[in-house]
Amino acid sequence: MIIKRRFLTVLLIACVVGGLYAVSSRGLTVEPKEETEEIEEPLFGHRETLYLWYTDEALTDYLNSVAVAYNDFQDEARVIPVHTSGAEYLETINQASLHSEEVPDLYIVGNDSLEKAYLAGLASEIRIPEGVLPMSNFFTDTAIHAATYHDKQIGYPFYFETSSFLYNKTYLEDWARAQIEAELDVAAAEAAEAELAQNGPEEEAGEEDAESGESGGSEGTETADASQVNAEGTPEADGIDENAVAERVEEALPKTIDDILAFADVYDAPEQVEAIFKWDVSDIFYNYFFVGNYIDVGGIAGDRDDFINIYNEDAIRCMRVYQDLNQFFSIDAEEISYADILQDFIDGKIVYTVVTTDALAKIEEAKANGEFQYEYGTSLIPNVNEELVSRSLSVTQCIVVNGYSMYKDMANDFAVYLSCYNADNLYDRTGKIPARTDVIFDNGNVQAFIAEYEKSAPNPKMIGTSNYWVEMEIAFARIWAGNDANAELKSLSEKIMTQVKGEEYTEEYIDVPEDEPEEEEFVDGEMAEETEGDSGETE
Repeated sequence: MIIKRRFLTVLLIACVVGGLYAVSSRGLTVEPKEETEEIEEPLFGHRETLYLWYTDEALTDYLNSVAVAYNDFQDEARVIPVHTSGAEYLETINQASLHSEEVPDLYIVGNDSLEKAYLAGLASEIRIPEGVLPMSNFFTDTAIHAATYHDKQIGYPFYFETSSFLYNKTYLEDWARAQIEAELDVAAAEAAEAELAQNGPEEEAGEEDAESGESGGSEGTETADASQVNAEGTPEADGIDENAVAERVEEALPKTIDDILAFADVYDAPEQVEAIFKWDVSDIFYNYFFVGNYIDVGGIAGDRDDFINIYNEDAIRCMRVYQDLNQFFSIDAEEISYADILQDFIDGKIVYTVVTTDALAKIEEAKANGEFQYEYGTSLIPNVNEELVSRSLSVTQCIVVNGYSMYKDMANDFAVYLSCYNADNLYDRTGKIPARTDVIFDNGNVQAFIAEYEKSAPNPKMIGTSNYWVEMEIAFARIWAGNDANAELKSLSEKIMTQVKGEEYTEEYIDVPEDEPEEEEFVDGEMAEETEGDSGETE
């Protein structure tokens, strides 16, 4: 390459000298330019320009730095990130592709828009470069399915959004210590009673010890000393093993919604706690886990209109459980908001909630500013109950190569670089969790979101179901307000199926008997009133 460049340099100099000689021999003069134009590209290293479009301003600094690194990494293309509005995003890309000289060669878009992009010619099937590992080495099946349309992978998974369970770890640790301390007190009392029954009153035991030459109470001293040492041999200030506390907290994390209700009944909440469990019931993203495992809209890739199952027995049962929670937690859907919920958690007013990935950065910021005085943790969202499994909703942002680009191969290479090989700092720089599976995070609470994402329900891609989430959110709101869950799901299914099939569709009514309430909780009005008063909302 160096020899070639030197050869070209010599050749160019020869041509320039020859040209000047020819000009002077004809009696012509060469006037120098008053201003020298700045040359952006190396004289012998011309690069094609790739335009990367995106809508999330939080990505700006990160994408600019990756583009600079990529420009230094190779000499075929330079990448220019372009931030644009999210309103009518694909339409804007389409217009730029048809009428602009700066065609967006690749862009970042949610997986729910991939069908529209592909049918408009704005997304082309990806090409795995030679020597690059299979996509399964970088991404989970969930991520790959999200970037797939009709068995064609038309995008590279970049980062995702889903929900997870968030809890105040400090509150649970304090509760665990109190539980262990109470158990130790009971055990000590029982041991004292047993010793009394065996050896009689302390005076008699002391006389017998004196006669035998043994020092009374030495054994008790050894026992007391031993109680001050944890499993690792480290003395504990209050005699409680911190490993035991951690184990008790892990055991106490709710596996079902029923576990949350049971905890609310026995938890002696601190004065500042206003609710045991509170979440944004007005937003489908924080509600969908109730029915996500039993509603199928589009199959595993969200692109099959013959795989739609909204109205079924399990979904009805799930929504009835959801509706019953309104009586227990008394959350006003008209007044609630996700921002308020998260702030209440930071202020120590909530023990449990459901959040999206953005919560981690906000909590860490509040912690750094001294506004969050607790420890926290994340875990999988609890199941609906012992029989009904929860499943969160997810959206995957994908890097797509524009079908109208003149440089698809170059754009494809950069997409591989961005998604597969340069995602290590994405979370630290933007708060976005990359879809790539082998990234190591300093914040261990990210892992719960990753685990939830792996089993999540994808946002469907079909144009015919584009209003599905709006209609589903309306159904959730009506069911929360007291409308019949069976009727609402039936109506929702008929509406969506009519849109997809293009003709009127009617579901056959499914008769699902109401579950009988447990007698010990609702034997009479007094018990029902007591249960309601001991709900997740604290006075």
